[in-house]
Amino acid sequence: MAKIAFIGLGNMGGPMAANLCKAQHHVTAFDLSDAAVAVAVEKGAHKAKSAAEAVKDAEIVVTMLPAGKHVRAVYETDVLPNAKKGTLLIDCSTIDVESARHVAALAQKGGYEMIDAPVSGGVGGATAGTLTFMVGGPDASFAKARSILEKMGKNIVHAGGSGNGQAAKICNNMILGVSMIAVSEGFMLAKRLGLDAQKLFDVASTASGQCWSLTNYCPVPGPVPTSPANRDYQAGFTAAMMLKDLLLAQQAASAASATTPLGAEAAQLFSLFVNSGHGAKDFSGIIRMLDGK
Repeated sequence: MAKIAFIGLGNMGGPMAANLCKAQHHVTAFDLSDAAVAVAVEKGAHKAKSAAEAVKDAEIVVTMLPAGKHVRAVYETDVLPNAKKGTLLIDCSTIDVESARHVAALAQKGGYEMIDAPVSGGVGGATAGTLTFMVGGPDASFAKARSILEKMGKNIVHAGGSGNGQAAKICNNMILGVSMIAVSEGFMLAKRLGLDAQKLFDVASTASGQCWSLTNYCPVPGPVPTSPANRDYQAGFTAAMMLKDLLLAQQAASAASATTPLGAEAAQLFSLFVNSGHGAKDFSGIIRMLDGK
């Protein structure tokens, strides 16, 4: 049983912390939301009054925070000045690569082991403990963290050095955002041509148009019963979160002088969708905007 500090108990962090409690780890939890902390305590966690207090006696610190500025602030102000030397630091936030590498360098300088381990799988995966972790950091730190990550996820991939977990996450989600738009456009064209959505699915799902956005997350109701399209686009992964990842990808592309025209267009389209008041809907709901609704 490890002594784990968990900071950030939102839609993803809360279920992840609960799974660590379920695995019999001693979890000390903190979040700015008292309600989120209360839920974590109900699941078996111990309440901390602050992030600094949470990490003081921890062997492992796990963070799940909204953006790079929050990660920098929490690590620079609360974690690194208060955690014991040698503590393993695991940041599961999805943030910019630069911030991930900046914090990792500070951690190494201070005598800590650190990995960046953003996730894929949504709230359902966080709850079920089936997340995919994309991990950046030294081999030894990855090996040490693996048993903890396995209590929260099913697929653990070491992507290389510090920041490479974030790089893998934003590249993957740029592909996902672009492919969802392409699938949505295909179904909207089919609709206007008088082609039944199920017939298009039957063809494309077994032909060269096959992709995850089509076969697992089809944006029209019917063909894939478990997709959000059948629940009025109740979010598994919100449009606002997709926009965040697409913007991170564009930021990284600019810094790396990479050409990503489809990624840029996807970011613009999701910006329109989110700014029109649909940020809380599932990202597959962008098909409604493409349909003129």
